[in-house]
Amino acid sequence: MSLDPALRSRIESLLHSNRVVLFMKGQPTMPQCGFSAKAVGALSALGVDYAHVNVLADQDIREGIKAYGDWPTIPQLYIDGELVGGSDIIEQMSNSGELASVLGVAAPDRTPPKITVTPAAAEMLANAAADAGPGSALSLSINAQFQPNFQLAQFDANAIAAESNGVRIQFDLASARRAEGVTIDWVDDIRGKGLAIDNPNAPKPVQTLSPAEADVRVAAGEVLLVDVRPAEERAVASVKLPFKTFDGNGRAELEALPKDTAIAFLCRSGGRSQQAAEEFRALGFKDVYNIVGGTNAWADEAGSDLVKY
Repeated sequence: MSLDPALRSRIESLLHSNRVVLFMKGQPTMPQCGFSAKAVGALSALGVDYAHVNVLADQDIREGIKAYGDWPTIPQLYIDGELVGGSDIIEQMSNSGELASVLGVAAPDRTPPKITVTPAAAEMLANAAADAGPGSALSLSINAQFQPNFQLAQFDANAIAAESNGVRIQFDLASARRAEGVTIDWVDDIRGKGLAIDNPNAPKPVQTLSPAEADVRVAAGEVLLVDVRPAEERAVASVKLPFKTFDGNGRAELEALPKDTAIAFLCRSGGRSQQAAEEFRALGFKDVYNIVGGTNAWADEAGSDLVKY
C-alpha cells in the first residue's frame, strides 16, 4: 500500500522521539498475542526503556507500519529509527546476545535454571521429543504472568538449556530466570492427565482480607493500603488510616515499588479493588490482597463511622 504522507510523518516522529520503539498488539503489561509477549519478554529481560505503540488501538498505524518498513507482521522493533525485525528475529538476537550489544547494555545472565523433572514427566517428555523426530527439542516458555507453555521447537545448540532426568529443555532469556527452581511432574488424578508445573517464583493468587483484618494490619504497618476510588468517592467515605491512591502519578509510583511489597486494595464494594489487585499481581507483585466488601463492609465490620453509599 502507498503510505499517506501524514501517516509517514506520524511514524517518523515516533521513531525520532524514541530510540527504541516496539509496535505490538496490546501493552507491555498485557500483550494481546504470543509474539508480542515474546518481544516484550526479550526487552524486559535486558532492562531497557522503550516506547511502545499498541497497533490494535490505531488501525492506521497497524497497516501503515507494515508498509513503512516493508514488514508484513506485528510486532516490529525499531532501534535508532531502523527496523530490527519481528518476534523471531528479536528472540534470536536476544538469545545470541546481539540484541544487548546493539542496545549497548550488559550481556544478560544466560545461566541455565535449576529444574527438576520427575521420572514420570521425564518419560512422557522424552517420548514426545522422540516422536517429533531428529532436530526437535523441548521448549518451555513462561510469560510475565508466570503461565507456562510447553512446545516442540527446533534444536538450538546455543539456546539456554537445562537438563534433568535425561530430559533437555530450552528456554528464552526471560523464561530461564522465571523457571529457576521449577518442578515438572506428570499427574493422573482428579485434575486429569497432563504436565503439572510447580513454580516457586510465581506470584501467589490474590488473597483476601476482611475489613477488620485490614484495619489491624494497615495500622501495624504490615500492609500498604491503596484506595482505588476517585477523589469524589473518597470524599463521601474514607477510612481513617494512611493510604495511597491512583491520583496523578500515584499508580506509576506504586508500580515502581519492590515486588515483595504487601499491598491491600480497597474500593466501595470489592469489585474494582479485585481488578486492581489482579493487575498488580500480573506485574509481578507477590503479596497482594483485596479487601472483601470494600468500604461498605468496612463500615459494618470494623466498627467504623464510614458512610455507606
